[in-house]
Parts: sequence; structure tokens; C-alpha cells
Amino acid sequence: MIKLYIINKEIIIIFTYIIFKNQIEMSSKSILNKKSMQFLEKYLNNASPTGYEWEGQKIWMDYLKPYADEFITDTYGSAVAVINPDHEYKVVIEGHSDEISWYVNYISEKGLISVIRNGGSDHQIAPSKIVNIHTEKGIVKGVYGWPAIHTRLATKEEPPKLDNIFIDVGCKNKKDVEKLGVHVGCVITYPDPFHILNKDNFVCRALDNRIGGFMIAEVARLIKENKKKLPFGLYVTNSVQEEVGLRGAEMITQTIKPNVAIVTDVTHDTTTPMINQKKQGYCELNKGPVVTYAPAVQQKLRDLIINTAKKNKIPFQRAASSRYTGTDTDAFAYSNGGVPSALISLPLRYMHTTVEMVHKNDVENVIKLIYNTVLNIKSGEDFSYFK
Repeated sequence: MIKLYIINKEIIIIFTYIIFKNQIEMSSKSILNKKSMQFLEKYLNNASPTGYEWEGQKIWMDYLKPYADEFITDTYGSAVAVINPDHEYKVVIEGHSDEISWYVNYISEKGLISVIRNGGSDHQIAPSKIVNIHTEKGIVKGVYGWPAIHTRLATKEEPPKLDNIFIDVGCKNKKDVEKLGVHVGCVITYPDPFHILNKDNFVCRALDNRIGGFMIAEVARLIKENKKKLPFGLYVTNSVQEEVGLRGAEMITQTIKPNVAIVTDVTHDTTTPMINQKKQGYCELNKGPVVTYAPAVQQKLRDLIINTAKKNKIPFQRAASSRYTGTDTDAFAYSNGGVPSALISLPLRYMHTTVEMVHKNDVENVIKLIYNTVLNIKSGEDFSYFK
């Protein structure tokens, strides 16, 4: 009997070790697969300037077709993939689909183009950048010109400003520019494509916030692939026009009328030079999602997110926002008589440049945090402070 007990004990130990080993392997395995990464690259490399997001939305919806029961779109281009559309209780997970860009504002007689912003485009990074001007005839290439260093006054350097940057499309005069199909109102984007830096850093223009649309799409995929049955309707929402004042979210929340909203966007990594951490706070790549404290963030919902992170051993950081978050969280929170809303942000370097950078581990952990939080929401929960 003793010998049999020892054998059984050894079997139990071996069996336990195998389970433990498998758990380690599962926890260390990336949740992003080949199809995910192909979608991310295609989605990022497509231009979706504010007000012109529909082609990107088509790519996004096409990826989500296997994971959604139906889709909602609105007049201005916001798109929603719905799981369990017949449930009365509605949970939103949201990102925004638009990217900053420029408009053609004026064409000089010498054929040089002056611009205005479409969103918060950074004038200081413009000189020497290649651009795509979107016309009815197709893409017209141009460059942001700038005087050579040899021709500038060393004692009085003129910085790039909105009123002195210009685009050159290689034409001698205004008439030649117009022959290309370029006119006032044409939208202008940067062509910089997606690439991976040092194995784990995703770099591209428009990670703000195309990466948010990617992350919520991955949440939907995991729910479907893991065969999770939700006791409510899940509205995976990719809003438009965030960069000009949260306009898409303002519209789509009136259509959905959600009971809960979890928004994801990017926030600043503050560890690079020339950033005052006393003013901007501390946030760093590869340290986990950022949970925001702000008046628009419903505290009980935020507590659920933090407790979910702790329970699932998901690293996270904290940030505070004065008055407003500046994200679609505000639009959802202050709609429909008040919607419990929270913000989970992704650390990002060099926001509103063509080399925005995020870390793969943070991307995965945002996905995990939203996914597990959604699984912890109970149908009918109102997150009241008075219960």
C-alpha cells in the first residue's frame, strides 16, 4: 500500500508539473497571431484622415465579420460590431478610427501650397516630409519644403510655423497644380508605413488611435474564439472624428444608448527628453495599460478595472486628468443622462508625429484588461454610488 501511494504521489506530482508547465507556456504565449498582425499592418497603412475614415472602417469591419452578429454604421462613418444585439443591457468598448491630417488651404501663383490643420497636426515635424494629397484623380505626391541650412541666418533661425510651412508638388505655377487635380479642400496625409523596431516596438503614423480600433477588435476575436457567452450586448465601437472634438463618439452614443462604456486611447510616455513629469505625470512603455482618474471616469467602473488587473496579474499604471480626459470617454460619460464610463490608455511615444511608438506587451495587456473586465460586468449593473 505504501509503495502504491508513492507511485500515485509521483504520478500526481508529474501531472501537476505538466499542468503548471502548460499554464506558464499559455501565459507567455502572445495573444496576437499572424492574422492579427496582418490586419494591424493593413489597417495602419491605410489613410483614414478625420472626416474621411470610411475606407479604414471597411477594413476594420471586414476583419470583424467572423466575430460579430451584426454591424451598425452612421451617416458620418462610425462603425459598430455588435455581439448579442437582442440584449437590452448594452456595453460599449470603444476606440477612434481617425488620424490627424492637413487640408490644402491656398495655392500660390508659383504653385506652392499652404495648409491648415485637420486635427492636431504638428507643424514642427512637417519640413522635409513626403505627403500624399488625396484628389479625385488619385494620390498626388508632394514634399514639405524648407530653406537649406546654408541659406538661413544662423543668428536668427526661423522655426517651422503654420504660416511658413508649404508643400511643393513640383509644379511651376498654380495652373499646373490644378491640372493634377489639387484644389483647396483636398486632404493631405503622411504615407509613413507600419514597422517593428527592435522586435517589440510598433512604429507608425496614426497609432493614435488606429491601435485602439485594433485592440477592441482583438477583444471581440478572443470572446468568439474562447466561446464566451456574454449576458449582455457588446458594442465594439470604432468612432470617427475624435481628433476634432470627440464628434463621432457624441453621435454614436446617441444611437447605441449604452449602459456602460470602456474607452481606449493612447497616452504619453513621459520618459523621453523635454517632458516635465511633474506636469505630465509618469508613464512608461512596457509598464502596462494606464488607468485614468478624472471626473468623467465613473469610480466604481474604474475600481472594477483595477481589481480585474490585480486578479489577473496584468501590470497597470495610473494617470490623473484635470477637468476632462480629452478622449471619447468624455463624450460617452456625459451622454444619455450619464453613462458609467472609464478610460484604459496605451502608453505611446511621439504622439502626433509619423513615428508614434508603442510596445507590444502593452498592446497585449490592454487587450487582456478590456477582455477580462468585460467578462466581469454583470447584466443590469448600474454602478450606482448609493448602493
